[in-house]
Amino acid sequence: MDEQLGRRRLGARGPEVSEVGVGTNNFGRRLDQAGARRVVDAALDLGVNLFDTADIYGNGESERFLGQALQGRRDRAVLATKFGMRKPGLEPSDRRGSHEYVRRALEGSLRRLQVETIDLYQMHEPDPNTPITETLLALQEAVTAGQVRWVGVSNFSALQLREAVAAAEAIGLEVLVSTQEEYSLLKRSLESEVLPTLDELGLGLLPYYPLASGLLTGKYRRGEPPPPGTRLAGSGQGSPLDDPATFDVVEQLERFAADRHVSLLGVAIGSLLGRPQVSSVIAGAMSPEQVAANCAAASWRPSTADWAELDLITLGGQGAL
Repeated sequence: MDEQLGRRRLGARGPEVSEVGVGTNNFGRRLDQAGARRVVDAALDLGVNLFDTADIYGNGESERFLGQALQGRRDRAVLATKFGMRKPGLEPSDRRGSHEYVRRALEGSLRRLQVETIDLYQMHEPDPNTPITETLLALQEAVTAGQVRWVGVSNFSALQLREAVAAAEAIGLEVLVSTQEEYSLLKRSLESEVLPTLDELGLGLLPYYPLASGLLTGKYRRGEPPPPGTRLAGSGQGSPLDDPATFDVVEQLERFAADRHVSLLGVAIGSLLGRPQVSSVIAGAMSPEQVAANCAAASWRPSTADWAELDLITLGGQGAL
Protein backbone atom coordinates (compact mmCIF):
# COMPACT_ATOMS: atom_id res chain seq x y z
CA MET A 1 0.00 0.00 0.00
CA ASP A 2 3.06 2.28 -0.05
CA GLU A 3 3.30 5.44 -2.14
CA GLN A 4 -0.37 6.34 -1.93
CA LEU A 5 0.64 9.76 -0.72
CA GLY A 6 2.40 12.34 -2.82
CA ARG A 7 5.97 13.30 -1.93
CA ARG A 8 7.53 16.74 -1.82
CA ARG A 9 11.05 18.02 -1.33
CA LEU A 10 11.63 19.49 2.12
CA GLY A 11 12.76 22.95 1.09
CA ALA A 12 15.29 23.34 -1.68
CA ARG A 13 17.87 20.93 -0.25
CA GLY A 14 16.08 18.48 2.02
CA PRO A 15 14.78 14.93 1.70
CA GLU A 16 11.57 13.87 0.00
CA VAL A 17 8.77 13.66 2.54
CA SER A 18 5.18 12.47 2.38
CA GLU A 19 2.59 15.21 2.02
CA VAL A 20 1.16 14.18 5.39
CA GLY A 21 3.43 13.44 8.33
CA VAL A 22 2.61 11.96 11.73
CA GLY A 23 3.10 14.10 14.81
CA THR A 24 3.78 12.00 17.89
CA ASN A 25 3.20 14.38 20.79
CA ASN A 26 0.55 11.97 22.09
CA PHE A 27 2.98 9.04 22.25
CA GLY A 28 3.81 8.35 25.89
CA ARG A 29 1.11 10.70 27.08
CA ARG A 30 -2.26 9.67 25.66
CA LEU A 31 -1.00 6.62 23.77
CA ASP A 32 0.92 3.65 25.19
CA GLN A 33 3.58 1.68 23.31
CA ALA A 34 1.06 -0.66 21.68
CA GLY A 35 -1.10 2.24 20.53
CA ALA A 36 1.91 4.06 19.14
CA ARG A 37 2.93 0.94 17.23
CA ARG A 38 -0.51 0.70 15.62
CA VAL A 39 -0.32 4.32 14.48
CA VAL A 40 3.17 3.84 13.01
CA ASP A 41 2.14 0.60 11.28
CA ALA A 42 -0.85 2.28 9.65
CA ALA A 43 1.19 5.29 8.59
CA LEU A 44 3.89 3.22 6.92
CA ASP A 45 1.26 1.11 5.15
CA LEU A 46 -0.30 4.28 3.73
CA GLY A 47 2.97 5.71 2.46
CA VAL A 48 3.73 8.16 5.28
CA ASN A 49 7.47 8.51 5.75
CA LEU A 50 7.77 11.60 7.99
CA PHE A 51 7.50 11.06 11.74
CA ASP A 52 7.99 14.08 13.99
CA THR A 53 8.71 13.99 17.70
CA ALA A 54 10.64 16.00 20.32
CA ASP A 55 12.66 15.30 23.42
CA ILE A 56 10.02 17.07 25.51
CA TYR A 57 7.03 15.00 24.31
CA GLY A 58 5.91 12.61 27.03
CA ASN A 59 9.10 13.42 28.96
CA GLY A 60 11.06 11.47 26.37
CA GLU A 61 8.62 8.58 26.06
CA SER A 62 7.48 9.74 22.61
CA GLU A 63 10.98 9.28 21.25
CA ARG A 64 11.30 5.89 22.96
CA PHE A 65 7.97 4.63 21.64
CA LEU A 66 8.66 5.89 18.12
CA GLY A 67 12.14 4.40 18.04
CA GLN A 68 10.81 1.05 19.21
CA ALA A 69 7.99 1.08 16.65
CA LEU A 70 10.45 1.74 13.80
CA GLN A 71 12.82 -1.08 14.69
CA GLY A 72 13.58 -3.16 11.61
CA ARG A 73 12.18 -0.56 9.21
CA ARG A 74 14.19 2.53 9.99
CA ASP A 75 14.97 2.94 6.30
CA ARG A 76 11.30 3.64 5.55
CA ALA A 77 11.15 6.74 7.77
CA VAL A 78 12.38 10.31 7.70
CA LEU A 79 12.86 10.66 11.43
CA ALA A 80 12.51 14.19 12.82
CA THR A 81 12.92 15.32 16.40
CA LYS A 82 13.45 18.60 18.23
CA PHE A 83 15.49 20.05 21.08
CA GLY A 84 15.61 23.27 23.06
CA MET A 85 12.04 23.77 24.27
CA ARG A 86 12.01 25.03 27.83
CA LYS A 87 11.33 22.11 30.18
CA PRO A 88 9.98 22.12 33.75
CA GLY A 89 12.77 23.04 36.14
CA LEU A 90 14.74 25.07 33.62
CA GLU A 91 15.10 28.78 34.18
CA PRO A 92 14.40 31.37 31.46
CA SER A 93 18.10 32.21 31.56
CA ASP A 94 19.18 28.67 30.69
CA ARG A 95 21.07 28.46 27.39
CA ARG A 96 19.09 25.82 25.51
CA GLY A 97 20.96 26.55 22.29
CA SER A 98 24.44 26.31 23.74
CA HIS A 99 27.03 23.89 22.36
CA GLU A 100 26.91 21.75 25.50
CA TYR A 101 23.11 21.69 25.65
CA VAL A 102 22.81 20.66 21.99
CA ARG A 103 25.40 17.90 22.44
CA ARG A 104 23.65 16.45 25.51
CA ALA A 105 20.19 16.78 23.97
CA LEU A 106 21.31 15.04 20.79
CA GLU A 107 22.91 12.16 22.68
CA GLY A 108 19.69 11.69 24.67
CA SER A 109 17.50 11.68 21.56
CA LEU A 110 19.75 9.22 19.72
CA ARG A 111 19.65 6.89 22.71
CA ARG A 112 15.88 7.04 23.14
CA LEU A 113 15.22 6.66 19.41
CA GLN A 114 17.71 3.77 19.22
CA VAL A 115 19.33 5.17 16.08
CA GLU A 116 22.76 6.34 15.02
CA THR A 117 21.45 9.19 12.88
CA ILE A 118 18.51 11.59 13.09
CA ASP A 119 17.28 12.71 9.68
CA LEU A 120 15.93 16.14 10.67
CA TYR A 121 17.11 17.71 13.92
CA GLN A 122 15.18 20.88 14.76
CA MET A 123 15.67 23.69 17.24
CA HIS A 124 12.26 23.73 18.93
CA GLU A 125 12.19 27.45 19.66
CA PRO A 126 14.66 30.36 19.58
CA ASP A 127 17.02 30.72 22.53
CA PRO A 128 17.41 34.42 23.36
CA ASN A 129 20.39 33.66 25.58
CA THR A 130 22.62 32.02 22.96
CA PRO A 131 23.87 33.41 19.64
CA ILE A 132 22.37 31.38 16.80
CA THR A 133 25.88 30.84 15.40
CA GLU A 134 26.88 28.85 18.49
CA THR A 135 23.84 26.60 18.08
CA LEU A 136 24.49 26.09 14.37
CA LEU A 137 28.17 25.29 14.98
CA ALA A 138 27.09 22.54 17.38
CA LEU A 139 24.70 21.22 14.76
CA GLN A 140 27.42 21.39 12.12
CA GLU A 141 29.57 19.14 14.32
CA ALA A 142 26.69 16.68 14.56
CA VAL A 143 26.28 16.67 10.77
CA THR A 144 30.01 16.13 10.26
CA ALA A 145 29.92 13.25 12.76
CA GLY A 146 27.06 11.60 10.87
CA GLN A 147 24.62 12.01 13.76
CA VAL A 148 22.31 14.42 11.89
CA ARG A 149 21.47 14.61 8.17
CA TRP A 150 19.43 17.82 7.93
CA VAL A 151 18.77 20.74 10.27
CA GLY A 152 15.56 22.64 10.91
CA VAL A 153 14.15 25.26 13.25
CA SER A 154 10.73 25.88 14.75
CA ASN A 155 8.70 28.84 16.00
CA PHE A 156 11.04 31.36 14.34
CA SER A 157 9.89 34.74 13.05
CA ALA A 158 10.73 35.87 9.52
CA LEU A 159 13.60 37.97 10.88
CA GLN A 160 14.94 35.07 12.96
CA LEU A 161 14.79 32.81 9.91
CA ARG A 162 16.86 35.26 7.90
CA GLU A 163 19.38 35.55 10.71
CA ALA A 164 19.62 31.76 11.03
CA VAL A 165 20.16 31.22 7.30
CA ALA A 166 22.77 33.99 7.14
CA ALA A 167 24.60 32.48 10.12
CA ALA A 168 24.44 29.00 8.56
CA GLU A 169 25.86 30.28 5.28
CA ALA A 170 28.65 32.06 7.13
CA ILE A 171 29.87 28.79 8.71
CA GLY A 172 29.22 26.62 5.66
CA LEU A 173 26.25 24.73 7.06
CA GLU A 174 24.35 23.74 3.92
CA VAL A 175 21.69 21.47 5.40
CA LEU A 176 19.39 24.01 7.13
CA VAL A 177 16.25 23.09 5.20
CA SER A 178 13.03 23.82 7.08
CA THR A 179 11.00 25.50 9.76
CA GLN A 180 8.08 24.14 11.72
CA GLU A 181 5.37 26.67 12.55
CA GLU A 182 1.77 26.69 13.73
CA TYR A 183 -0.42 27.09 10.67
CA SER A 184 -4.08 26.35 10.04
CA LEU A 185 -7.12 27.98 8.50
CA LEU A 186 -7.80 29.38 11.97
CA LYS A 187 -4.26 30.72 12.39
CA ARG A 188 -2.93 32.31 9.21
CA SER A 189 -0.73 35.09 10.56
CA LEU A 190 2.48 33.62 9.11
CA GLU A 191 1.22 34.12 5.56
CA SER A 192 2.13 37.79 5.44
CA GLU A 193 5.84 37.55 6.33
CA VAL A 194 6.99 33.98 6.92
CA LEU A 195 5.75 32.41 3.68
CA PRO A 196 7.47 34.97 1.42
CA THR A 197 10.62 34.61 3.53
CA LEU A 198 10.60 30.86 3.00
CA ASP A 199 10.48 31.42 -0.76
CA GLU A 200 13.39 33.83 -0.47
CA LEU A 201 15.49 31.45 1.64
CA GLY A 202 14.57 28.13 0.03
CA LEU A 203 13.22 26.65 3.26
CA GLY A 204 10.33 24.24 3.50
CA LEU A 205 7.42 24.66 5.92
CA LEU A 206 6.13 21.92 8.21
CA PRO A 207 2.84 23.18 9.69
CA TYR A 208 1.90 21.91 13.13
CA TYR A 209 -1.58 22.11 14.68
CA PRO A 210 -3.03 22.12 11.14
CA LEU A 211 -6.37 21.00 12.57
CA ALA A 212 -6.41 23.69 15.28
CA SER A 213 -6.45 21.16 18.13
CA GLY A 214 -9.29 19.29 16.42
CA LEU A 215 -11.55 22.27 15.75
CA LEU A 216 -11.16 21.61 12.01
CA THR A 217 -12.16 17.96 12.21
CA GLY A 218 -15.84 18.54 13.02
CA LYS A 219 -15.63 16.64 16.31
CA TYR A 220 -16.54 19.70 18.40
CA ARG A 221 -20.02 21.23 18.20
CA ARG A 222 -21.24 24.60 19.40
CA GLY A 223 -22.79 24.43 22.86
CA GLU A 224 -21.91 20.76 23.38
CA PRO A 225 -19.27 19.33 25.74
CA PRO A 226 -16.16 18.03 23.98
CA PRO A 227 -16.06 14.27 23.41
CA PRO A 228 -14.19 12.42 26.19
CA GLY A 229 -10.53 11.84 25.47
CA THR A 230 -10.22 14.61 22.88
CA ARG A 231 -7.49 17.24 23.08
CA LEU A 232 -9.84 20.00 24.29
CA ALA A 233 -11.73 17.86 26.80
CA GLY A 234 -11.26 19.43 30.22
CA SER A 235 -9.55 22.47 28.73
CA GLY A 236 -11.44 24.70 31.16
CA GLN A 237 -11.95 28.43 31.11
CA GLY A 238 -10.51 30.24 28.13
CA SER A 239 -10.93 27.25 25.84
CA PRO A 240 -11.53 28.03 22.15
CA LEU A 241 -14.75 26.07 22.62
CA ASP A 242 -16.04 29.05 24.59
CA ASP A 243 -15.49 31.47 21.70
CA PRO A 244 -18.63 31.96 19.55
CA ALA A 245 -16.59 33.66 16.83
CA THR A 246 -14.49 30.51 16.41
CA PHE A 247 -17.57 28.41 15.85
CA ASP A 248 -18.90 31.01 13.41
CA VAL A 249 -15.83 30.39 11.26
CA VAL A 250 -15.82 26.61 11.73
CA GLU A 251 -19.48 26.31 10.77
CA GLN A 252 -18.90 28.41 7.64
CA LEU A 253 -15.98 26.17 6.74
CA GLU A 254 -18.21 23.13 7.18
CA ARG A 255 -20.68 24.60 4.68
CA PHE A 256 -17.80 25.45 2.33
CA ALA A 257 -16.64 21.82 2.51
CA ALA A 258 -20.13 20.40 2.00
CA ASP A 259 -20.64 22.55 -1.09
CA ARG A 260 -17.52 20.95 -2.59
CA HIS A 261 -18.35 17.41 -1.47
CA VAL A 262 -15.22 17.22 0.63
CA SER A 263 -14.78 16.79 4.37
CA LEU A 264 -13.86 19.62 6.71
CA LEU A 265 -10.67 17.65 7.37
CA GLY A 266 -9.97 17.66 3.64
CA VAL A 267 -10.35 21.43 3.48
CA ALA A 268 -8.11 21.88 6.53
CA ILE A 269 -5.25 19.74 5.21
CA GLY A 270 -5.73 20.28 1.48
CA SER A 271 -5.72 24.06 1.80
CA LEU A 272 -2.31 24.01 3.47
CA LEU A 273 -0.97 21.66 0.82
CA GLY A 274 -2.17 24.22 -1.69
CA ARG A 275 0.67 26.45 -0.51
CA PRO A 276 3.88 25.65 -2.42
CA GLN A 277 5.99 26.43 0.65
CA VAL A 278 4.38 23.56 2.59
CA SER A 279 6.39 20.35 2.32
CA SER A 280 4.34 18.13 4.63
CA VAL A 281 1.42 18.71 6.99
CA ILE A 282 2.20 17.25 10.40
CA ALA A 283 -0.96 15.88 11.98
CA GLY A 284 -1.24 13.98 15.23
CA ALA A 285 -3.13 10.69 15.31
CA MET A 286 -4.48 8.52 18.11
CA SER A 287 -5.50 5.56 15.94
CA PRO A 288 -4.94 3.92 12.54
CA GLU A 289 -8.33 5.30 11.49
CA GLN A 290 -7.17 8.86 12.16
CA VAL A 291 -4.00 8.26 10.15
CA ALA A 292 -6.09 7.00 7.24
CA ALA A 293 -8.43 9.99 7.45
CA ASN A 294 -5.52 12.44 7.50
CA CYS A 295 -3.94 10.78 4.48
CA ALA A 296 -7.22 10.74 2.54
CA ALA A 297 -7.66 14.44 3.30
CA ALA A 298 -4.51 15.26 1.35
CA SER A 299 -6.22 14.74 -2.02
CA TRP A 300 -8.17 18.04 -2.20
CA ARG A 301 -6.64 21.34 -3.39
CA PRO A 302 -8.26 24.80 -3.36
CA SER A 303 -8.69 26.78 -6.57
CA THR A 304 -8.09 30.52 -6.76
CA ALA A 305 -11.84 31.01 -6.32
CA ASP A 306 -11.80 28.68 -3.30
CA TRP A 307 -9.04 30.75 -1.71
CA ALA A 308 -11.05 33.92 -2.24
CA GLU A 309 -13.95 32.37 -0.36
CA LEU A 310 -11.68 30.98 2.35
CA ASP A 311 -10.28 34.49 2.82
CA LEU A 312 -13.81 35.81 3.27
CA ILE A 313 -14.57 33.14 5.86
CA THR A 314 -11.37 33.17 7.88
CA LEU A 315 -9.96 36.67 7.32
CA GLY A 316 -13.05 38.68 6.58
CA GLY A 317 -11.86 39.06 2.99
CA GLN A 318 -8.52 40.57 3.98
CA GLY A 319 -6.16 38.22 2.19
CA ALA A 320 -2.95 37.55 4.10
CA LEU A 321 -0.66 37.49 1.06
